[in-house]
Amino acid sequence: MQRQRSLLILILVLIIAAFTVIATIPIPLGLDLRGGSQLTIQVKPSAEIPKITERELEGVKRVVEGRINGLGVSEPVIQTVGSDKILVQLPGVNDPEQAERVLGGTAQLEFRTQKPNTETQLLAFQASRAELKAKQEELRKSTDKAAIAKNQEDLQKNNQAIAELFESTNPPLSGKYLKDAYGEPTQGKNWHVTIRFDQKGGELFANLTKNLAGTGRAIGVFLDNELISAPSVGIEFAAAGITGGSAIITGRFTAQEANDLGVQLRGGALPVPVEIAERRTVGATLGKDSIQSSIYAGVGGLTLVLIFMVVYYRLPGLIADVSLVIYSLLTWATFALLGVTLTLPGIAGFILSIGMAVDANVLIFERTREELRAGKSLYRSVESGFYRAFSSILDSNVTTWIACAALFWLGSGLVKGFALTLALGVAVSMFTAITCSRTLLFLAISIPSLRKTELFCPNLPTSNKAEVTP
Repeated sequence: MQRQRSLLILILVLIIAAFTVIATIPIPLGLDLRGGSQLTIQVKPSAEIPKITERELEGVKRVVEGRINGLGVSEPVIQTVGSDKILVQLPGVNDPEQAERVLGGTAQLEFRTQKPNTETQLLAFQASRAELKAKQEELRKSTDKAAIAKNQEDLQKNNQAIAELFESTNPPLSGKYLKDAYGEPTQGKNWHVTIRFDQKGGELFANLTKNLAGTGRAIGVFLDNELISAPSVGIEFAAAGITGGSAIITGRFTAQEANDLGVQLRGGALPVPVEIAERRTVGATLGKDSIQSSIYAGVGGLTLVLIFMVVYYRLPGLIADVSLVIYSLLTWATFALLGVTLTLPGIAGFILSIGMAVDANVLIFERTREELRAGKSLYRSVESGFYRAFSSILDSNVTTWIACAALFWLGSGLVKGFALTLALGVAVSMFTAITCSRTLLFLAISIPSLRKTELFCPNLPTSNKAEVTP
C-alpha cells in the first residue's frame, strides 16, 4: 500500500508539472499550420565537381542555414532530400521571392588583406558583433519583429564596417582554390581549422601571407561578405610566406566551432550552381482552419473512446479514461519541453496515439476478466491481468517504435513530424497504462464499496464469481 501511495503522489506531481509546462511553454507551429514559405533547392554538379556527394551537400546546407539566420526566421526547417536537394521551410515568411534571392546564389569565400592602422577598429567591431549576435539568439525566441529587424539591421551595418577594413587581393584569392577544410584538435581542449588549397591557390596564399607576415594585420576570411575568421601571420613567414598549399586557422575554437567553420569553408568553396526547383506559399488561414479541424477531430475521437471504455469495461474503463486524460496532458507537456514543432501530420500522430493508448488497457482488462472467470479473487485477477499482459504490450509498442524509427530516419519534413509525435505518444502511453492505470485500479479495489466483481466483469456466472477480498 505504501508503494501505491508513493506512485499516486508521483502521478499528482507529474499532472501539476504538466499543467505548468503547458501554461508557460507554447508549442511552435510548423509551416503548414503557421503559414510561410517552402523552397526546394536543387544542387547541381559542375565541371570541377561532377558528382554531388553527402559531404558537399552538407557544406551547402550549412551555407543555407547561415543565410536563413540572416533572414531572422524563427523555427526554420532545413534538411537534405535525396542526394542533391535541400528542403527549406520558413514559417512566418510570406515573401518567398526574398528568400529565393538570399538562398539562390552560390556562396562566395574570399581571403582579403587588412588595411594598415585598422587593428584597434577591428577589435572594437568584432566585440560589437559578438554582442549583437548574442542578442540575436535571444530575440529569435521572441515575437518582437521590430526588435529582430533592428538587430538584423545593426548586424548588417557592423559587417559592412568590418568589410571596409579589408581590401581584396590582386589577383583575388577565393574559395574556388580551396580543396578542403576541417577541424583538428590541438593541445588541451582547443581546436584549429586546417585548410588546403590547390596549386594555384597555394601560390596566391604564399604571396598573401608573405606580405602580411609580422605586420600585425590579419587575413580576413570572408563568407558571403561576412568575416568569419581573421588570423594573423607570424614574422617567421616574412621570407617566403606560408608554402605547401595548406594553412592553419588558429583560435580558441571548441570541437564544434572548428568543425562548423570547416563545413562553412567547404560550403563556401563549392563552385556548384544551385537553383530553386520548387517554391510554395502556405497561407495563415489554411493553418488556422487546419488547427481548428484537428482540435475537433481530436476532441471527438477522445470523447468516443472515453464513452466506449466506460460502457464496455465499467469501473476499469473509467479508470482507463482518467489515465487517458493524464496521458494527453503528459504527452502535450513533453512536446513543449522537447521543443517539438507541431505540424498537421504531427497532430494526426498525436490523435492516433490517443486511440492507441487504450490498447494496453484493453489487453490488461481482458486478461483480468479471464482470471475472474477462472474463479480467482479480484485482487489476484487484477494483478495477474497486468503481469500477463505486459509482454504483449511491450511487443506491440516496440514494433510501433521500429516503424516510427524507419519513418523518421528515411522520411523527411512532415513525415518526420508524424513519426516523432507518434513515438513520443507511445512511450508516454506505456507509462500511463502500466503505472497510472495500475495505481488507480489497486486504489479502487482498496475501497470496500468498489470491491465488486460486477464493476469489473458484468454477467459473471454465479458459480464462477470470484472472492472479493484480496
